This record gives sequence, structure tokens and C-alpha cells, in this order.
Amino acid sequence: MKISPGKIKGMEAVANAKGVIAAAAMDQRGSLRNLIAKEKGVDKKEVNADMMSEFKEAVVRILTPHASAILLDPEYGLRAARARAKNAGLLLAYEESGYDNTKPGRLPDLLPDYSARRLMEAGADCVKILLYYAPTDAPHINDEKHAWVERIGDECRGCDVPYFLEFVTYAEGVDEKSIDFARKKPDFVIRAMEEFSRERYGVDVLKVEVPVNMAYVAGSRACKGESAYTRDQAKDYFRRAASVAKKPFIYLSAGVSNEVFSETLELASETGVNFSGVLCGRATWKDAIPVYGKQGLRALEDWLSDTGVKNIKNVNDRLGAAKPWYGFYGAQSAAALA
Repeated sequence: MKISPGKIKGMEAVANAKGVIAAAAMDQRGSLRNLIAKEKGVDKKEVNADMMSEFKEAVVRILTPHASAILLDPEYGLRAARARAKNAGLLLAYEESGYDNTKPGRLPDLLPDYSARRLMEAGADCVKILLYYAPTDAPHINDEKHAWVERIGDECRGCDVPYFLEFVTYAEGVDEKSIDFARKKPDFVIRAMEEFSRERYGVDVLKVEVPVNMAYVAGSRACKGESAYTRDQAKDYFRRAASVAKKPFIYLSAGVSNEVFSETLELASETGVNFSGVLCGRATWKDAIPVYGKQGLRALEDWLSDTGVKNIKNVNDRLGAAKPWYGFYGAQSAAALA
């Protein structure tokens, strides 16, 4: 497995000195607008572009000194991108906001006025897309999704820019927070990691969910009732998922609290899996939305400077077991790949 010079350069830009990706995520759009509107007590149409940019810029300015990179969207995040710390690389999202996607099969769309080249021209070190994926969907739905991922992979190869694929698993008609889905999730995550590790897709980094729902891991602090797996079973799922990955992979926080994500990383570290870091969003800053909605920018900045920084440090402190991304290429350093 080889990696090109442009992709090496992009990967170095978003990783820390140890080759670990300790990145923050602030590419939410539809979901962020809805949450701000709720806290302000207004219609979401009243949450304008300036408000979105203002929130993102505060998060980026205050948190990126503690991150190796920041993931933003080009719709509301470019002003914020200019405010990031010098140590932080930049990933830009290529997909249209997917959190309010109501299409059958949750089929994805790309931003119509962007391309991988244009994202690079906007300053991106890496390109990221989000895909909702269910291995059990009808073949014609997944054929379309597979072709979509391939198409972007070829575009990123042509521009020589790293390609991050984030996939979020689901099952039609099943509540993704339920114990029923928790039982399906390990298999879904494992199958998705195996599928998108294939060279035909051109993915450089898999941004993945952990293969279990911590709320259903017996004995975990997050588990408040019935369980779907023992701690040993959960650890086995982590190992099985890692074993099928043929590309570097990092964990996403998937909207859980900072406490739950921290416990998740502790469990991942116990298993010894070769994850290469995190792209952590809402677990760091979600609780700041009510502060901003009710008290404004200054209160948001104060919250981020205190609790937000503590949150991102909590995550960073649990990355000691993470492995450098270039280890997947059999190298001891990024320079050795050149």
C-alpha cells in the first residue's frame, strides 16, 4: 500500500507530532441551526449565517490550540477557518448537511458549488464526506452509495488530497439509540469498515463509529439499565472491527457526552486496537449551545475557555494508546513514506 506526496502532506498537516489525529469537528449545519433556534426560542429561519459563523469562529479560536486539526464546512466555516491556531490543520466537508436528510435510503448529496479542488483552494488539507450506511439496505441503494464514494475517491486522487470517509450506520425503522439497534451495530460497523477499506474507494482515513453503544455495555458508567453486551464482548467487537480495517481509522464521538466519549476511548485503549485518533465534535462543545442561545457570544467564549478546553483535554488525555496513521503503511514516520 502506497501513499502519494500530496496525501502525505495533507495527513501531516492534520496529525500531531506523534502522527495521531487529535482533531475537533465543527461542520454541523442543519442540526446546529435547529439547536441554536431552540435555545433562542426562535424559528430556525431566524438563525442566520452570521450567527452560525459567529458560533463556529468562537469554537475554533478557543479550542484549536488544543487540537491537531479542525473539521469545518465551507458554507459557514470559512471565516472560522481563518481563526484557527497555527498548529491546527484544516479538513473541509464536501457533503450537504445530512442530519436532516429525509430521502429514501438516506442517499447523499455533495455541495453543488464545491469540488475537491475548490475545497483545496479554500484552504483544505483534507476532504471529508459523511455517508449514512446500512449494509442491509436494498442492493440498488448501496450500489449508488458505493459508486458515490468511488467517484469522490477518484476526484481526491486526481487532486492528490487525503480523503476522509465518515460513515454513520443505521437500520430503517429502528431507533438508533435503542437496544435493538445496539445489537445490530457491531455487525454493521464491522461490515462497513471492511467494505470501505477496499482500494477501489480511494479512502485514506476511515472516520468510524465505535462498534458498540456504550449505554448498553454492562458495567459501564454510561449503562443505566439493560445491556446488550458484556464488557468482554464489547472489547471483542472493538478488536474485530479493527482487524478488518486496511486503512487508518479514527473514532467519531457521534453526539455522546464528553464523559461517555472519554469512557469509550478508555475501553478502546484497553483493547489495544490500532486506532489513529479522533475527530470529536459535540462531545466537546454541544453543552455550549444553550449558553450561546440564552446569553450570547461573550458567555459562549467564557464557557469554551473553561469547560470546552477541559473537555478537549479530557479527550486528548485518552489518546495515549492511539497509533500513528503512517503505521498502517509500515513506516516509522511520515518522512519515511516520501
